[in-house]
Amino acid sequence: MLPTLSDLLAADGVSSRSINAENPTGEPGAAAAASSPLGPGRKGSAYLPLPAGGSLTLADIEGPGVIRHIWITVPDRTESGPFVLRDLVLRIYWDDEEQPSVESPLGDFFCNGFAARALVTSEPIVVAPTGGMNSYFAMPFRRRARIVIDSEHPASIDHVFFQVDYTVGDDIPEGTPYFHAQWRRSNATTALGEDHVILDGVTGRGRYLGTYIGVAALSRYWWGEGEVKYFVDGDTDLPTLCSTGLEDYAGGAWAFQDELRTDPEPVPLTFSAPYCGYPFFSTRDETRAATFIQSTAPMHAVYRWHLPDPVWFERDFRATVQQIGVWDRGGLFERVDDVFSVAYWYQTEPHGAFPALPDAAARVPR
Repeated sequence: MLPTLSDLLAADGVSSRSINAENPTGEPGAAAAASSPLGPGRKGSAYLPLPAGGSLTLADIEGPGVIRHIWITVPDRTESGPFVLRDLVLRIYWDDEEQPSVESPLGDFFCNGFAARALVTSEPIVVAPTGGMNSYFAMPFRRRARIVIDSEHPASIDHVFFQVDYTVGDDIPEGTPYFHAQWRRSNATTALGEDHVILDGVTGRGRYLGTYIGVAALSRYWWGEGEVKYFVDGDTDLPTLCSTGLEDYAGGAWAFQDELRTDPEPVPLTFSAPYCGYPFFSTRDETRAATFIQSTAPMHAVYRWHLPDPVWFERDFRATVQQIGVWDRGGLFERVDDVFSVAYWYQTEPHGAFPALPDAAARVPR
């Protein structure tokens, strides 16, 4: 979208900044100082290492300001394991809080779940070839922003390429809702008829932004009949907002098939659009050596962003998704699958305590 007239001049006192390995503090006039074999200031510091079990602070910024864009890429595997995107955890802290407001495996935050690559072309999240992961969520803060990647991978990640683009000097009034994101998983431990919890425990004023959901289909037949439910401002047993099925929630229909037929077997069509998508489908396990690729449970991932269709809440918010399937001889049935999700939302601080993030072994895609 071309800038409007009001976009052409910044508000008084607002300045643009950027942090990466070439300018780790974002200070004015301090980028591209490192030397390379090509000489001073000639791409001398393009990346930083992340040791096994270590932590890497991507940015530590004094406010007020707004993070406008995050770009990052890492290898998706090492000789010690194939699950780098699930073993690395993205955490973001606002205004010196002790507990993060964003906590998610790195790949999942960028709609690359299952520790696997997928191309995503949406408004807030873009994953470009090959593994360039971008976030365009606006993230305001009043006093401080700290972005950290914590590693639970068994080997060092020698090359973490990243860039954080932001502005400082913005007017961030008291009571401004802050950006949050949270990962959860129901790893075939729920009972029949028990819904996967996408998000709960949210109190305060805010706006729900959307969801990324992955399903490893452990039950037979079609997996996507579960309704996504939003419980808003005191809803108890029944929600105010409800979808008609998971593929409907993600903007698709009729099981994402290329054609309504039974013979030959229909082919799922992945797609990626500005506000909804089905970017990943696979029945092959390619995490082993190339000479030993085997079948696995069908893996599906969808996303939905509530940007032109906002979901506001004044007091509290909760989101769930049912695990329901269908087959042509028995109709609807309750399922138990391996379901994970990332919830994205704005809310006034303080936020409620997040559930403990499972360790790397409990996050392994199965």
